[in-house]
Amino acid sequence: MKDEIIKVIQSHDTGITIQQIQTYFQIQDAEALVSLCKEINELIHEYTIFQDEKEKYHYIDNKHYMKGTLKINDKGFGFVENDELSIYIHKSQVRNQFQDDEVLIKIVQNYDNTVEGKILHTIQHRTKHVIGTIRKREKLIFLPDKFFHYRKFKITNLHDFDLRDNTKVQVEIDRYSDPIVCHIHKIIGNKYDAGIDILSVLYECDIKTDFDEETLKEASTIKSSISKHDKKGRIDLTHLPIFTIDGEDSKDLDDAISIEKLDHGRYQLGVHIADVSYYVKENHPLDLEAFARGTSVYVCDRVVPMLPFHLSNGICSLNPNVERLTISCMMTIDQKGEILSYKIFPSVIKSIEKMTYTNVNKILNQDSTMLKKYAHLSDLCFQMQALAHCIRKRRQHLGAIDFDLPESKIIVNKKGIPVDIKLRERGESERIIEDFMICANECVAAHMKWATFPCIYRIHEIPEREKMLEFAQMSALLSFPLKGDLQHVYPKQLQQILEEAKGSDAYAVLSRCMLRSMQKAKYDSNCLGHFGLALSDYLHFTSPIRRYPDLIVHRMLRKYYFQENFQEEGYEKDCIRVQECAENSSSQERKAIDAERAVNDMKKAQYMEAHIGKVYTGIISSITKFGFFVELENTVEGLVHLSTLDDFYHYHKPTHRLISEHNSNYFTLGQQVKVKVINANRFERQVDFELIQNQKGIKKTKHTTNVINKERKKRRSYEKNYRKKSKSFA
Repeated sequence: MKDEIIKVIQSHDTGITIQQIQTYFQIQDAEALVSLCKEINELIHEYTIFQDEKEKYHYIDNKHYMKGTLKINDKGFGFVENDELSIYIHKSQVRNQFQDDEVLIKIVQNYDNTVEGKILHTIQHRTKHVIGTIRKREKLIFLPDKFFHYRKFKITNLHDFDLRDNTKVQVEIDRYSDPIVCHIHKIIGNKYDAGIDILSVLYECDIKTDFDEETLKEASTIKSSISKHDKKGRIDLTHLPIFTIDGEDSKDLDDAISIEKLDHGRYQLGVHIADVSYYVKENHPLDLEAFARGTSVYVCDRVVPMLPFHLSNGICSLNPNVERLTISCMMTIDQKGEILSYKIFPSVIKSIEKMTYTNVNKILNQDSTMLKKYAHLSDLCFQMQALAHCIRKRRQHLGAIDFDLPESKIIVNKKGIPVDIKLRERGESERIIEDFMICANECVAAHMKWATFPCIYRIHEIPEREKMLEFAQMSALLSFPLKGDLQHVYPKQLQQILEEAKGSDAYAVLSRCMLRSMQKAKYDSNCLGHFGLALSDYLHFTSPIRRYPDLIVHRMLRKYYFQENFQEEGYEKDCIRVQECAENSSSQERKAIDAERAVNDMKKAQYMEAHIGKVYTGIISSITKFGFFVELENTVEGLVHLSTLDDFYHYHKPTHRLISEHNSNYFTLGQQVKVKVINANRFERQVDFELIQNQKGIKKTKHTTNVINKERKKRRSYEKNYRKKSKSFA
């Protein structure tokens, strides 16, 4: 009945009344009419259809009406996004809505053929808490950390606490109105105290920092050693030379490797992953907490784990010289990097060494001290290197894109103050482990797909055509044109551009522009492939301590492959469940990324507060109408505002340039400039630069002069029309 109702409503673009629907179905008796109204109300509550002010029903079809998530810009306007569309929302439409609210909009076309949305209804408010600072002036006032478009807050329990100036608090919203009615939920601390800044960001991103008693209680009941019962049904691999390779500070060791050289240039690679799903039972407190968190969050000097430390750093961590439960993926790989055969099974291992990336890199660089210290592992390290080259060569042939963007490591002292920003070195050992983990992830993904088990896959969809056209335009400006058919872009085309650009000043800018032009990787219950890795099958299997999707993959492997527990009813439930987990994990991952970026921006700004007045050389990373951003070698990015420049500059969008009105300068992407730090604010997470030296040798070309003349005409025309309107108004 619902499907028939939807078809009828879909066939009427301007809407349909209940009487028309009643006539269509030839309903005459009251009982049938009540039944029809019930079905229609259910469709309304599901937001499949909606009723307008004229009591007409419309289908939410993404053409005339759509529902999606509202993203609000600091300037007040926003966009409503769903999996298919992103629709502009004028700031006048944003009234009682908040960031990430789920809303229903009407899509309208303006006289100039632009499209925008009108907000009809807020389906769900997703902002439940707000972080801010209490300031003591004539009276206590609450200032939110995020911009809330001049909305006022009414705190109902403000005087229930002994609040001091600069106290950070978390408030909970009671009523979404004007003013916003809320109450203080948590006192975070003084904004200038050590660690409070990071804690505030975590609360702001809705990241839970503490475990509840029920979760900790269940974790404490888990034994810290392996019993005979735990080993039942597992293959004993404790005789193999298995070891871990991680960073110096790592404590949650969830992957270990083994390698053996076979005949005819083949290798047997073993990837052994902590069997977290053995301890974290479905729908138990530990599982519910892990689901809610979705991922561990790594920010600056701390980690917010997905699982309590008793598991993440204890029984689930593959620490050396102790037995641990694992799920192993043993693969036979040839010289072409192809997997010839594989086995996936529950196992028991005993890691013989906790190796670090630094020490393995030294071994591979023939460091005599390390070769002597790890004589029992040095041959295995060189075998790993040889195999990784085979795997990497195959991936490069497929077209895998390696962005190789510089990453920073912020060094802080005991008080949480940043004292240095260093570039993370990505050595050969880091690449080797990455190659091995991707190989295991691909192998397990293919196994799960062809076995048709319920599963969560890691997908990265093909870039949108419009964004690829924008990138092609930008890459051409940077002298690295995108070759081939832009209608059907393949990873290999993008890989070739990056290879050509390596070593040039434009590489970092080009990589970031390419990254922004792509879709976001996410989790899904369907295996849709991974564009960036150029793989048709991919999932996350190798980090169940810190990622919930990996834990689900392990759980499905155990249920459907190891135990062969196939029941039709349970299968259908699991299919629904894995999609719920995929959507939640994607959402929680975005929160974690937002928190990590916010903390990095904050700490970088705090570091630059101590370097105001200093001069640096950087690269122009992006250009806007109000200025350009410059990225320094240490990855700090700051704004050079138009108001600080020596002339009036026009922003020419097609060439992404700022062109001078009078002198011979223009600014373009990838250009090297010298700047001075004039301001930095950790709380606003912003750094401001001033250009101290115009580049010599940049002259106006004939094309550039023509662009300036066109811009002048536009400006004069605009000023002329503005004066006419002003007189008319007067």
